[in-house]
Amino acid sequence: MQQAIDFFRQNDQFANHCGIELLSAEPGKSHAKMGIQTFHLNGAKTVHGGAIFTLADYAFAVAANSHGQLSLAINTTISFVKASSAGTLYAEAVELAKNRRTGTYEVSIKNEKGELVAQFLGTAYRKDETLF
Repeated sequence: MQQAIDFFRQNDQFANHCGIELLSAEPGKSHAKMGIQTFHLNGAKTVHGGAIFTLADYAFAVAANSHGQLSLAINTTISFVKASSAGTLYAEAVELAKNRRTGTYEVSIKNEKGELVAQFLGTAYRKDETLF
C-alpha cells in the first residue's frame, strides 16, 4: 500500500495545502489527520464545514483509489454532529461495498478525544484507468 500513500502524498495538492496528513492506507481503508489552524476556522470560530468535508473527502478518495483503479466521487453526503475549534481532527474511511464500477465508503471524522464530529458517506465510480 506504500504506492497509494506515496501517490496521494505527492499528487493531492489541495490536501497538502490544507495541512492534511495521510497516516495510513490499505485496500479499502485510509486514515488521515488535520491539525486545526486559524485558517480552518469560520466566522463563529469553529472549524469550517468545508475544511471538515475536505478531510473526509480526502480519506474517501484514498480508500476508493487504494486498489490502484482510478475512482471518482459521484455522490457524497456529510452530517456535522459536533463543533470543534482546536486540536486535531482524524478521518477514518472504510469500504462498505465494492463492485466492478462503484464503491461505497463511510468516513468518520473524530476529534482527538475520539468524539464524533462528522459522518460522511460517499460513492465512487471506478474507471478503467489505473493509478499505480
